[in-house]
Amino acid sequence: MNETKYSFSSPQVSLNAPYKDLYIYYIEGHLSPDHKIFYKDFIGNWEEDEFSFLFFSSPSKEKIKYLLSAQPHLTLIDSYHMTYDDWQGGTPTPFRAGRFLIIPPWEKRWNDSNADREELQILLDPGVVFGTGTHATTHDCLEALELAFWSEKPVSVLDLGTGTGLLALAASRLGCKKIVAVDLNLLAARTAENNVQLNNVKDSVVVIHGSAEDFMDIPADLVIANIHFDVMKHLISSEGFFSKKWFILSGLLRSQARDAAYILAQKRVKILKKWESEGIWHTFLGKIC
Repeated sequence: MNETKYSFSSPQVSLNAPYKDLYIYYIEGHLSPDHKIFYKDFIGNWEEDEFSFLFFSSPSKEKIKYLLSAQPHLTLIDSYHMTYDDWQGGTPTPFRAGRFLIIPPWEKRWNDSNADREELQILLDPGVVFGTGTHATTHDCLEALELAFWSEKPVSVLDLGTGTGLLALAASRLGCKKIVAVDLNLLAARTAENNVQLNNVKDSVVVIHGSAEDFMDIPADLVIANIHFDVMKHLISSEGFFSKKWFILSGLLRSQARDAAYILAQKRVKILKKWESEGIWHTFLGKIC
């Protein structure tokens, strides 16, 4: 599948809780590239393998029926109605991770005036993309970022599989001025771009829609990959990986962490710290010698 690679124009930024209810249509197949959905209640399309998940903020059976008649290669498999909080696995609320305070933009009771001087605030609107920041691997990556910037401040960062853009935003809050954030999923890339706009860091963070492997060769001091191991194992064997100074690898299950450590042991790298969360998830902070 060919991926389009480009940065996005400024999206409409909302400071209200995004949605009360979600109407999700699970479809086999991908929408034709030239087909645009302009309905006001259309939220986005999450593509996964050979399937599409179309999100609306109101019931849209007739719209889906019209879409399927216009694109007969698509097949409706199922539809779901749930609250936004159910989809995200809970209500997104402010939380702290090290020096970072991550805040949904609709939480107006939080503002710069009541922030600790050492606190680094990040506004995060996950939209319908998974990645509210509460996952154990995200916390470990944030801690790893703080350690990397405390030891030797990276001038440039490459964030592969950026999702909502949280780690790229964290690197920006730590003072990095050159950050490239990449995600294969178009809806994730658009969500990350929305968060870049919310945090007023468009001069330091560029969001790109594309494959991680295609951007591994971008010059950067630090590469972050909180990503599927099927992708990561190719990244950490590539020449582009070894042109970096630092790395943060995460999203690894126990056996995958063992395999990644074995691959890295054959190379000129030093793993400086390892995290294990919930007995399941593993994260590495390392330096390339």
